[in-house]
Amino acid sequence: MISLRNVEKYFEHGPTKTYVLRRINLDIKEGEFVSIMGPSGAGKSTLLHVIGMHDSAWTGEYYLLDQPVHKMNKKDRSELYKKQFGFVFQSYHLLDSLTVYENLEIPLSYRNVKKGEREAIVADVLDRFQMVGKKDLFPNQLSGGQQQLVAIARAIIANPKVILADEPTGNLHSSQAKEIMEVFKRLNGDGTTIIQVTHSEANAAYSNRIVQIVDGWITNETAAA
Repeated sequence: MISLRNVEKYFEHGPTKTYVLRRINLDIKEGEFVSIMGPSGAGKSTLLHVIGMHDSAWTGEYYLLDQPVHKMNKKDRSELYKKQFGFVFQSYHLLDSLTVYENLEIPLSYRNVKKGEREAIVADVLDRFQMVGKKDLFPNQLSGGQQQLVAIARAIIANPKVILADEPTGNLHSSQAKEIMEVFKRLNGDGTTIIQVTHSEANAAYSNRIVQIVDGWITNETAAA
């Protein structure tokens, strides 16, 4: 589903180059749950943002569903991203001025889904995540765990094939973190491909495969215990 070949990213400082990613070769199959691990500054989040097409300043080859992302222009990449990916961030990235319901509706409005259909989809997701009673609340009226649940619901509402999660439980206490990881596990069981960046061994245990990255290099790939 996802294939990276010799992907590199660097910053130039005069005549010198500082590499963030080095010769990344990675294949991710549809339906996998992959954890990217490594020390701070290793390039984990950068790799996730390359896969998620938030970062286009890299070299190498990237194929998504056999389509050559590295040959696409910005508009085509954006269209592909919207169709295939949902992103979950450590800091939730909810819009504080909008209610839970309105936060969930936004991705559907980007896709020109008709109002009646939007209402039905949002109602279904609110029910699925047991948040019907919180639909009129604003993010600052929710706990951290509840905000992250809304962020996940927003990421999956347009039915993406892939969820990318960058330290999704980093701001949560352990019981909230476990709840979030159980949600990811259920989504993966339903066929969604999940790629997460995490420092947590407990979170990584939910995945099928762990990719270790150090100083921009993939140093190891193992099946999760």
